[in-house]
Amino acid sequence: MGVKTLYGQECRFYYQDFYRGRSTQECRLIGRNLDSERWQPSLCRDCPVPVILRDNACPNMALEAKIVKGFLGLTRHVQVFAVCTLSATEVKEPRVGCGQCHLHRPGAAIFNAQEKS
Repeated sequence: MGVKTLYGQECRFYYQDFYRGRSTQECRLIGRNLDSERWQPSLCRDCPVPVILRDNACPNMALEAKIVKGFLGLTRHVQVFAVCTLSATEVKEPRVGCGQCHLHRPGAAIFNAQEKS
């Protein structure tokens, strides 16, 4: 379970603490990337990470994110890179997944047998 961002999306990487006068807001996914631009709470508005986490709950998918400058450096947005730790491949569409992990789930052989017949 994550914390709701200022824009109402739940994200397990977003952290905020306003208890007893504190004013802490951070993205723990972007914060650990040293190649990224500086994070600001306004970037949560269009961040793809909460949508990816909602649509794909695969435990084998590892996410990395960084902030990149947009056209002419006027805008900034979050860029996500996903890797499947089971198949050791880059995940082209993180919302869908790599397509390999569901084959290793218990009971998946039943569905594969139906597809072949």
